Amino acid sequence: MDRRKSLKILGATGVGIAGLALVDWKWQIADRLTHEGFFSFDEERMITAVADAFIPQGHPPILPTPDAKPIGAISTGTDQFLIKLFEKCYEKEDQDLIKTQLKSLLKSGFLDLSSAEKEAALLALNSSENEDEKKFYNLMRSNTIMGFTTVKEVMVEYRGHQVAPGFYRGCVDVPADKV
Repeated sequence: MDRRKSLKILGATGVGIAGLALVDWKWQIADRLTHEGFFSFDEERMITAVADAFIPQGHPPILPTPDAKPIGAISTGTDQFLIKLFEKCYEKEDQDLIKTQLKSLLKSGFLDLSSAEKEAALLALNSSENEDEKKFYNLMRSNTIMGFTTVKEVMVEYRGHQVAPGFYRGCVDVPADKV
């Protein structure tokens, strides 16, 4: 192969990769600047991180059926459920409490912590003497568990829930001892 042609291909590939990285970076900036909703972009990231800390990917460790996939709060959409729940179903004072606590967690560098450190930070909120921190912990924990355990993947694959249990069987012989 011609050396000049190879260098042109390598150069074009490098420029293409750099261009894609720039476009991705611009999309992230655009998402942050044009984000619309009740919660800010960073607050939504914090809700996702907290839900993932409570129920990480791969939970539960023992799969009940061979075809069941390991799942977590993010893969089941529990974080999106929490965002909508807090926005639409909670009173203004609880919404303000959630936003305040999310901002304080963000300032403490919660997103940069490891999984074990996130867990410890959340447990510290629960054992805090500040009632707002305890209330925030309990709101996040109970609603994350509720959202995760009531999603279809968990109900069907892990709990054996049937959407229509007990099927109708019209003409079935009844044994003589049951009559």
